[in-house]
Amino acid sequence: MSAKTDAEVLIGGKVLTLSGNESEEYLQRVASYINNKINEYNKMDSFTRQPVEMQNVLLQLNIADDFFKAKKQISVLEEELQNKEKELYTLKHELISAQIKLETAENKVKELRNASDEDSKKIVRLEAELNTRK
Repeated sequence: MSAKTDAEVLIGGKVLTLSGNESEEYLQRVASYINNKINEYNKMDSFTRQPVEMQNVLLQLNIADDFFKAKKQISVLEEELQNKEKELYTLKHELISAQIKLETAENKVKELRNASDEDSKKIVRLEAELNTRK
């Protein structure tokens, strides 16, 4: 288990101390993400006219929405990865099968060449025998 980290961060103009098992850099990135959301929403008149409690709920809902969309995207990507791994597995087996067929065909070609060479030698011998009998 990682050592507990304390980091002072600035969120919404207030200095807070975040604690966790993550690095200080990570805690700063989290704070930065929250600040970006706050800044994004503070640019909207309809948001700033809301009571502070409602603003907090809207920010929380938006962050939760981002979280669930990210989880869904992860699921989609994991499924794509599994499909690609299956496809890769299939392609590897097809490649191995094709290599085996190629080796078999090369061996057959070699056998046929040897047989052809033997047949050519036999033809030369038979022609030589025919010529000596004439």
